[in-house]
Amino acid sequence: MDPSTSPRGVALVVGAGDATGSAIGARFAREGYVACLTRRSADKLEPAVERIRKAGGQAFGYGSDARKEEDVVALIDQIEKERGAIEVMVFNIGANVPSSILEETGRKYMKIWEMAAFSAFLNAREVARRMVARGRGTILFTGATAGIRGSANFAAFAGAKHSLRALAQSMARELGPRGIHVAHIVVDGAIDTEFIRSNFPERYALKAQDGILNPEHIAENYWYLHTQPRDAWTFEMDLRPYMETW
Repeated sequence: MDPSTSPRGVALVVGAGDATGSAIGARFAREGYVACLTRRSADKLEPAVERIRKAGGQAFGYGSDARKEEDVVALIDQIEKERGAIEVMVFNIGANVPSSILEETGRKYMKIWEMAAFSAFLNAREVARRMVARGRGTILFTGATAGIRGSANFAAFAGAKHSLRALAQSMARELGPRGIHVAHIVVDGAIDTEFIRSNFPERYALKAQDGILNPEHIAENYWYLHTQPRDAWTFEMDLRPYMETW
């Protein structure tokens, strides 16, 4: 067998940052999937790819702009040809940028929407076309509290995440009967990342009390969703620390 492929297929993580996305890729790689990680800069994926390989898994990094249709089409084609069938696609791009509605610009609002909503549509559409032809697959969208309610100073982010949730709902209703499990995960709370560590030290201090989300524990829930039997599929899951107010 080609060492760059696996009989289990590919787990594609779009927006594989240093924490959650990378942890999800690693979790699926442990089960024998080829982890294909993407973000705009392929160089930034090298540490995550190397960690997965050192643990005995297969992983590859791809630099791609998820907002550009031609790039997305080419990337999905390349992965399917070189690495195998995409059995799981996780969309994990965030774009959480606060701003007062009085100061928000049209350019930034559109950019946030492109990152968190339009790129989700492009990637999910391309992957769904392959999955439907095979009659199986899992598509998971990383959502946020902003997709349920719009907080002050987050108009752009809330608009994009509401759009993402609506996309997931529509796809789940259309594709579920065709064998594709689509789910939306609301991640509500601070995550153990370098960003939180550096910019919100008081919040990061709650880690000692399990007060922020562990990326590996988030990843475990994504794996659980993928392995659910189709007679009991979850569409929406909330993940938050026990002390988070909501």
